[in-house]
Amino acid sequence: MRKEDPFADPEHASDNAAVDTDVREQVGHETIEAQVKDLERKLTAIQTAIKNIEKKTYGICERCHKKIPLARLNLIPEASYCVSCEQRLRS
Repeated sequence: MRKEDPFADPEHASDNAAVDTDVREQVGHETIEAQVKDLERKLTAIQTAIKNIEKKTYGICERCHKKIPLARLNLIPEASYCVSCEQRLRS
């Protein structure tokens, strides 16, 4: 993914591109950076879920310590919180 980043091109800094090209490259760069950051967060969450499986605490909400519903885990296997606790954390 990072190879597709327009800023990865060593010639980028000195190519004297038109303003619209610079804007497209900036947007492309920011999009790729956001995707990479999101994938890194997801990887961390998956690694935590694997550790929880090993500790036999997988599927237990980290906040209220109740079971996370199976339907939620089927949709988001790396979920650390039940829906109510996650909503409270986001607000």
